[in-house]
Amino acid sequence: MGIVCCAFGAVCLLYYLLISLYAGQQVSFAWIWLAGAAVFLICALILRKSGHGNAGNMQLLKTLCCIFLAGCLLTAGFFGTRVIKGMYSEPAEDLEAILILGAQVRGRVPSRSLKKRLECGLSLSRKMPDAVLILSGGKGPGEEITEAQCMKNYLLTNGVEETRIVLEENSTTTKENLSFSDALTGCGSLRTGIVTNDFHVARAMVLAEKAGYTESVGIPSSSDPVLELHFIVREIFALAALQFFP
Repeated sequence: MGIVCCAFGAVCLLYYLLISLYAGQQVSFAWIWLAGAAVFLICALILRKSGHGNAGNMQLLKTLCCIFLAGCLLTAGFFGTRVIKGMYSEPAEDLEAILILGAQVRGRVPSRSLKKRLECGLSLSRKMPDAVLILSGGKGPGEEITEAQCMKNYLLTNGVEETRIVLEENSTTTKENLSFSDALTGCGSLRTGIVTNDFHVARAMVLAEKAGYTESVGIPSSSDPVLELHFIVREIFALAALQFFP
């Protein structure tokens, strides 16, 4: 059991170093890997030390560690299944509106995640020329323009007509993206495709349902292969939080 905990701890630490070197310190929720490494390594240390103490105490500690690991696996399995299911959502057809959810902008340039959402939204806009494009996202730290404006600039550069675009520039969370966009355009009652990165679709659709969207469909764009595991884990925690703290 101690070896298993050491292995999990080492994997968490190495992955934290990988994503930090690859994407810098701006990656949201990256600390979870350090926290995971610390927890698993502490468990390994306790198990090792317990071998020199009372046999009953050692058995208790082993039992607690097994319960902890089983809880982690069950939680990851339950919510991870929902995340993965969202990543393979059915293709959208005959949309009246295409809602692209905002993501980080670096100065005036879309981040990797946002660019992939834009590429997906652009492809959809060409297949469905009558659909209105709703670009949702305000301005956060390190952003010189709103996420919505950044998305508009990208789409205009790639040939989308300005008359098709509606900007929602006040939201700062996925929940606000959805509620503010509906208040502005009424897209909650339209057949709306919600474009976001594949790992984010499951949570976006839960929030869309809570916001009163009646005909929405999730549309997964691709995501960065190095960071995808990190974001899947983040979404597992986020979905669990929605379940227990709605």
